[in-house]
Amino acid sequence: MEKLKYTVIKNKIQYDEYCNIIEELVSKGDERFSDEIDLLTILVEKWDHDHNSFEDVDPIELLKSLMENNNLKAKDLVEILELSKGTISKIMNYQKGLSKETIRKLSNHFNISQEAFNRPYKLVSEVNKHFRDASLMNTRKKLKKEFV
Repeated sequence: MEKLKYTVIKNKIQYDEYCNIIEELVSKGDERFSDEIDLLTILVEKWDHDHNSFEDVDPIELLKSLMENNNLKAKDLVEILELSKGTISKIMNYQKGLSKETIRKLSNHFNISQEAFNRPYKLVSEVNKHFRDASLMNTRKKLKKEFV
């Protein structure tokens, strides 16, 4: 029996190796590798699901960590997320929350679950910094409509 080219990931070294292979194949942009990329992505996502718990990490700290591990700078996020430098700065400084579209793009780019970025965290607002919980300023409030 022939040895399989790829197997279920058993350790962090194999995980890193598969992630690097995915990056190489994707960068080639050749359609012939799409099945191989799909298979490796499934194996990597399974490992992520089984071994990575992002429950205690706030989304911005997670993003900063992923950026560091992938040697990315804020200017790289401008291209990845298709957002302005100002918006990226606001996100990284807890002044603006992550939109659904931004969460999808981050999830796709880093090959991790959207849930990792889709969790509550406190925002800081210069305008409302005197409030203890500035994140309250970012919630939708019900307004009474008065009819005449």
